[in-house]
Amino acid sequence: MPTLKIGDKAPDFHAVTQTGKPVSLKSFQGKKLALYFYPKDNTPGCTAEACNLRDNFQILRERGVDILGVSPDNGASHQKFIEKYVLPFGLIPDIEKKIIRDYGAWGKKKLYGKEYEGLIRTTFLIDEHGVVEHIFTKVDTKNHAQQILAVLT
Repeated sequence: MPTLKIGDKAPDFHAVTQTGKPVSLKSFQGKKLALYFYPKDNTPGCTAEACNLRDNFQILRERGVDILGVSPDNGASHQKFIEKYVLPFGLIPDIEKKIIRDYGAWGKKKLYGKEYEGLIRTTFLIDEHGVVEHIFTKVDTKNHAQQILAVLT
C-alpha cells in the first residue's frame, strides 16, 4: 500500500463517475482537487461529510477547489446518495478498490477492539499540477469543508 506524503505526485486515475462520465486526475489540471475517500453511502458520518461539502461547495469553488468523492459503493448507490442529498459533485464507484489502494486509503482498522481491513477516511488536497498539497487523516465529518478552507494558500 503506497504511503503518499505532501509534495508527492498524486497517482493518476481513470474512472467513471456515478453517471458513467469519464474522469481522471488530468481532468482537474489547473485546478485544486479535494479527492475524498469515504467508507459508505448513506451512513451517518459519510452523509455528514458529504452534506458539509455540499453546503460549502460554492465557497470551495470560489477558492478554486473542485470536489470528487470515492468509495467502494457502486454507481447506482452513488446516484441515489447524490439525489437524496442533492450533492453538486461527482462520486466515483471504486468497487475494485484500485484508486482507494493507489492512494493508500485502504488498510487495517479497529472497531470495538476487533481489527479488520477497510477504507480509511482520508482526503487529499491536490494542487493545480497534480501534487499532493495536504492530507487529511483526521477528518471532521461535520466540518470538513472548514478543514480544507483552513489550509488553502
